[in-house]
Amino acid sequence: MIFDIENKSVHASDAGQGINISKDTIVFLHGSGLSHIVWSLAEQFFSSKNFNVLSIDLPGHGNSEGPCLDSIEKISDWLEKVFEKLNLNNLIIISHSQGCLGALEYSLKYKDRLKKLVFVGGSYRMPVNEDLIDLASNGDSEAVKLMMKWGYEGSKKFIGGNPIERIIKSPRDISEILAVDLIACNNYKNGSEAAKAITCPVMLVLGELDKMVNLEFGKKFANLVKNSKTHIIEGCGHMIMIEKAFEMREKVLEFLKK
Repeated sequence: MIFDIENKSVHASDAGQGINISKDTIVFLHGSGLSHIVWSLAEQFFSSKNFNVLSIDLPGHGNSEGPCLDSIEKISDWLEKVFEKLNLNNLIIISHSQGCLGALEYSLKYKDRLKKLVFVGGSYRMPVNEDLIDLASNGDSEAVKLMMKWGYEGSKKFIGGNPIERIIKSPRDISEILAVDLIACNNYKNGSEAAKAITCPVMLVLGELDKMVNLEFGKKFANLVKNSKTHIIEGCGHMIMIEKAFEMREKVLEFLKK
């Protein structure tokens, strides 16, 4: 699906099914420097379970026109323009990493559109190591290697290759996309307030071995959200929807059916 927001082309995958207004819509939000393709295993699954799915490339990411948005607040406002354009309500937002911050800020400003929230490998605050920001700002490929070192369980191999290296391919991708995202995460300060203000049902999916959003930090997030449900996936790092796709999908589906 391709549409325009403020005269910029936006790409969102709908699993080839379009939007049926009689169904609830799941919106997938990707993390820093990534794109909608990280959700491919989840997208097809939930599309087959009687949900609309919409996996969005944020501005400047994947197939969406840039530039990237340089703050979490701007991302949340942009999302509202997307949902207004597509006339979407009763939304279920499933987000990962930086996408969780965007969903969190969105829930603070525009909660009337929300039905449920699922945070995957996320927290209410995501401070970023200064060395990583410096490397990314300079377009240095070491930034991607550091993300892998901090984000994944050991030396786990991925079917089809490392998803970060498949998406972030050039110094330009690193300096103009990844760096902007990391700085936006580092600068976001509204998370605690937003988490406490959530009124819809919430599920947190955390990786036991996630080094980028460690388990204790994830639990602090859960404690801020009233009546939230938490599922911890054993032997899993940060890229939960790829590392442990099948377990994540089934547990999220259980939550959505309640």
